[in-house]
Amino acid sequence: MTGNKYELSEKIVIIINGKGGVGKDTLCNAAHDYYSTRMISAITPVKEIAQRCGWNGEKDKKSRKFLSDLKRLLIDYNDLPTTYLVKEYKTFLNEDIDILFVQIREKDQIEAFRSCIQIKNYSLLIMSDRDGLDKTHLGNVSDDEVESFEYDYIFWNNEPIEKIGECFCRFLYNLFTLDNINIYGR
Repeated sequence: MTGNKYELSEKIVIIINGKGGVGKDTLCNAAHDYYSTRMISAITPVKEIAQRCGWNGEKDKKSRKFLSDLKRLLIDYNDLPTTYLVKEYKTFLNEDIDILFVQIREKDQIEAFRSCIQIKNYSLLIMSDRDGLDKTHLGNVSDDEVESFEYDYIFWNNEPIEKIGECFCRFLYNLFTLDNINIYGR
């Protein structure tokens, strides 16, 4: 599997999670080199509102707590994050794309979104014990409780950056093969 595009016999949703800095975006981008993918995140509509409140994209502890708290308020008020994800999921169903990566942090939100999906889906936790990752609590439930959900699969992102994309795509290829999803070369 070196740079070839593959097509799947059916559409798949992969709910992906992990603490900050473990490489979720990097892995999703690497998968795009092998498969037809799209990535969405439950935090997207929250960030849009946060920017109107003065948030400038910082990822420090204070900003992460602000985003987490704002997200919880929006969940409790009208469940905007899940509504956004379901809308994007329905769009994906009509697109010529095989894999939808959905980033969701909170256990209850993963469950809420999964209850809206009618196609095959997996939950995937990305873990890493590389040097330099902040292993401390960040002071918000979105980041600190990532591991409280029982995921279908865990992927350890410990390879050097130049090898990790191929390793992740091999992981996906094996997952699909084991689940009897046909994979075609393009």
